Amino acid sequence: MDQSELERMAALLEASGRYRILRRLEPRAVYDAPDGSVLHRGIFLDVETTGTDPSADEIVELAMIPFDFASDGRIFAVHGSFDRLRDPGRPIPTDVVAITGITDEMVAGQSIDPADVEAFVDDNSVVLVVAHHAGFDRAFAERFCGAFARLPWACSWREIPWTDEGFADGTKLANLAAGCGFFHGGHRAVDDCRAGVELLSRRLPRSGRRALDVLLESARTPLWRIRAVGAPFELREALKARLYRWDPGENGRPRAWFVDVAGDALEAERAFLRKEIYRRHVDIEARRIDAYDRYSDRA
Repeated sequence: MDQSELERMAALLEASGRYRILRRLEPRAVYDAPDGSVLHRGIFLDVETTGTDPSADEIVELAMIPFDFASDGRIFAVHGSFDRLRDPGRPIPTDVVAITGITDEMVAGQSIDPADVEAFVDDNSVVLVVAHHAGFDRAFAERFCGAFARLPWACSWREIPWTDEGFADGTKLANLAAGCGFFHGGHRAVDDCRAGVELLSRRLPRSGRRALDVLLESARTPLWRIRAVGAPFELREALKARLYRWDPGENGRPRAWFVDVAGDALEAERAFLRKEIYRRHVDIEARRIDAYDRYSDRA
């Protein structure tokens, strides 16, 4: 049965109101046609790992897909991908195998040379790295290859208001893809990258803005990091309710809860800490965080 007949049948099912059709993602080499706009090169990056601790776990797959974009969020050409497997030097945990499908046999004898990764980034003149969970991916990528420490990063999960835009079924890649009417081979790094680029190309259903446009605006906007050093342990739930995250303390940093806020929310956050957490007047420092620092352990 040819594609046009399948699409006709899908349209009939959708028109009935009783069915919802998901189409398999077909990777595209071009989204918007060239029109003379100034273009920049980004990469969508994803890693699969043996666990969640970047200081103890290892990368087993790393993928990057370069794409050209304009400052208004339009995506143009998508270029050849980098996709490599890596033997972590120990058995891959069974739960990771179940999620990713990557087995010990697949990675046996495989390696990723950090120099090859750096060359790929440099050859593409990358100006922005995007990941769907940049707080996770950057920690692993930056430890593996120094090129990622000097580039700005953006997070398509945290910095796009998917829930406000009507995506009520969750913000994992697979949920967002389903909300946009497509599915992909999830939890293999290169497939997740392709799905990420597709999501960035779409217009958001309520604002009508391109997802990448929203992400770029966020990436350009500096935040201010406040650390609640010495906050009482029994008030940790109040901090978590305001989206504070725990920093166990590395590279000379103290153990503390921290949050990143916009400049216009800085004084309100200081007032909250003084009234609800410290319950006295204290000096509360704030550090400017931009896309070069965001999601990095160095911050």
